[in-house]
Amino acid sequence: MAITVEEALNLVYTLTLPTQSEIVPIENGIHRLLCENIIASHSLPSFDNSAMDGYAVRVEDAGKTLQQVCVIFAGNPDDVRMVEDQCIRIMTGAKIPQGCEAIVPIEEVIVNGDQITFPSTIKPSQHIRLKGEDIQAGMGLLSEGTMLYAHHISLLASQGITHVRVYRRPRVALFSSGNELKMHYEALGANQLYNTNTPTFAARAQELGCEVIFTGTASDSLESIREHIERSLNADLIITSGGVSVGDADFTKEAFQTLGFESGFESVDIKPGKPTTFGRIGNTVILNLPGNPLAAALCFELFGQSAILA
Repeated sequence: MAITVEEALNLVYTLTLPTQSEIVPIENGIHRLLCENIIASHSLPSFDNSAMDGYAVRVEDAGKTLQQVCVIFAGNPDDVRMVEDQCIRIMTGAKIPQGCEAIVPIEEVIVNGDQITFPSTIKPSQHIRLKGEDIQAGMGLLSEGTMLYAHHISLLASQGITHVRVYRRPRVALFSSGNELKMHYEALGANQLYNTNTPTFAARAQELGCEVIFTGTASDSLESIREHIERSLNADLIITSGGVSVGDADFTKEAFQTLGFESGFESVDIKPGKPTTFGRIGNTVILNLPGNPLAAALCFELFGQSAILA
């Protein structure tokens, strides 16, 4: 009896096991799924610093002309203290000196040698990036299951994280069955067709982040199909097309059953694609799709993609 699409999808998610984890450099983490929660180890910025090239002053220095006594560059390790009636030239990213209450950009002052005249209004904390205003140490940054993109890599690098634990890419083994099928790089014989299903599945599986194993095209015999299955059992998911109907040459289901196939469903209330079969041999999940290209493509998107994501 055919089950509903919703029931079939529930079985796909129930029977599919997540892959094991592996540790990769963050540069290799693009489009990978995190297998851990990432917690900030330190604040960002890690110290109060200047957001502008300008002058470090106190608010009460508004409208005054002060002597510039030194310059602080980004990365300067020294602790500098403000002195009354003096100002300090400071560069973007440099640590804020002790006693500084604001940064006045270069464009807003009048420079006459080492004498600097400031505008009549200076706002407290203007152009100062405060410690931890972007990230506080101990806060959660990324959650397990997050798909990593370039901006996540930037975030990880900002914390000095070099490697992350991610789920291993699923290994998907593919083969079709049918004496009438030839691959696109083979010559067609009389009454034969090009196999469009397997290249399509391979491309989609790669788009979804999988490692793809192609074992070829099986002939319409129990022995040939069984041989292809045995070569594919090291994969996380086996996807086949063809041989799942009730014709005299449809041996796919029987071949899987001889190897301990545990069925999840064998028929779905969907057109096209009713004879779609799903189950498992050990930890390897199996999706047998119809040979018709439209039915195969449709059911791959529904059930194959769901199994891969699971």
